[in-house]
Amino acid sequence: MIYRVYVEKKPALANEARSLLNDIKLSLNITNLENVRLFNRYDVENVDKDIFDYSVKYIFSEPQLDIAYSVLPDMNSATVFGVEYLPGQFDQRADSAAQCIQFVSQIDKPLVKSAKIYALFGNLSENDISSIKKYLINPVDSREADLEL
Repeated sequence: MIYRVYVEKKPALANEARSLLNDIKLSLNITNLENVRLFNRYDVENVDKDIFDYSVKYIFSEPQLDIAYSVLPDMNSATVFGVEYLPGQFDQRADSAAQCIQFVSQIDKPLVKSAKIYALFGNLSENDISSIKKYLINPVDSREADLEL
């Protein structure tokens, strides 16, 4: 069975999202962008539900800093897309998580895949969204991720 979790920094600690918002506004001159939310998505296979639940609290997130979701929260009119590494590219985040799960649970190394999920808020045109995706997705090592499990 595959389990999925989304992890987001608490709003007061979402420095990466605020920095990306400012960067896009300045670098791409997209002034209609009002807010950005970032989520780290983890898909985990070959673990028991108990181990996954433990991992959500102690490996994928830090309860004092992050909010973990089993599904993405409702974001109304936001444009949502994900970015993941291409097959064959090394994913440090996923590998580290898999090693931690293996170490803590004393099981065979599980299969972990990660992706960065972006939620863009504002009155954005198709051209704005395309420009942002082009800015965020390096075609040499990554691609747009499928949002389905």
